[in-house]
Amino acid sequence: PVRRVGLYVPGGLAVYPSSVVMNVVPAQAAGVGSIALASPPQRDNGGLPHPTILAAAALLGIDEVYAIGGAQAVVAFAYGVPARADAVGLLPAIEPVDVVTGPGNIFVATAKRLVKGVVGIDAEAGPTEIAILADRTARPELIAADLVSQAEHDTRAGSVLVTDSPELVAAVRECLIEQAERTKHRDRVLTALSGRQSGAVLVDDVEAGVAVCDAYAAEHLEVMTADAGQVAARISNAGAIFVGDFSPVSLGDYSAGSNHVLPTSGTAAFSSGLNVATFLKAVQVVEYSEAALSAVVPHIRRLSDAEDLPAHGDAVDRRFS
Repeated sequence: PVRRVGLYVPGGLAVYPSSVVMNVVPAQAAGVGSIALASPPQRDNGGLPHPTILAAAALLGIDEVYAIGGAQAVVAFAYGVPARADAVGLLPAIEPVDVVTGPGNIFVATAKRLVKGVVGIDAEAGPTEIAILADRTARPELIAADLVSQAEHDTRAGSVLVTDSPELVAAVRECLIEQAERTKHRDRVLTALSGRQSGAVLVDDVEAGVAVCDAYAAEHLEVMTADAGQVAARISNAGAIFVGDFSPVSLGDYSAGSNHVLPTSGTAAFSSGLNVATFLKAVQVVEYSEAALSAVVPHIRRLSDAEDLPAHGDAVDRRFS
């Protein structure tokens, strides 16, 4: 495992104790020795992170928690912060970490992109997005509910329907109007749904829809077709795939056992969701005996000469001269 990690838990528009679990548990399972967590300060909690964040951290045994939000938290973890004094007193130093993980808005995702190389990151996780691949057998009210559920995260959240059925598009639109008007975060949802990042894509058939979904590489992809399992198996690019009517993204957000810290903005084409391997690195160890090295000397010499790097071969030959 890496030595030390910094885990970010959002707390601006909403509070996410579930993200504490999604970050901390894989790090602990990997055997990380030093785990720090950051979450935005809350005015109603005296400038500390939200009580549910602190409670979740305490239940998981995390006692290094910082009241820092957004891109600032990512930078603080990547570069460290020296001890400093303010009106409250002496604030302790923040030791730099080896890996930064966690979801966030577009500013958090951008900060992670900028510090990649200084530290490792899980993926660019945010703003959230959902794509739903559906055919005429799908239930429009369920599609609308799942689109709304992700739109309530952020005004920049993407909610996309991919289908070969014009009738389904019309039915989903009606359901969206009804459900969005009744949801708690109506304005946020309507802004997200009406943004250029959201909409419906009408395709010739489900196979064309598979191609669209692979190109989009959504953070969350739901498959609601007549043969959902077979269709899902043909999709390569998605942070997580939810198959059938009874596998909503909300299940993955809280209870499925999958992780909800997932790649966004097309990065699912080449990266994966947060998991134990995020906190592990492989160290390759080589130990040969004299006899074993002697057996491969001719191969090393040929390759080093072919690459015009004779000193490589000389370093091996010297052991036998």
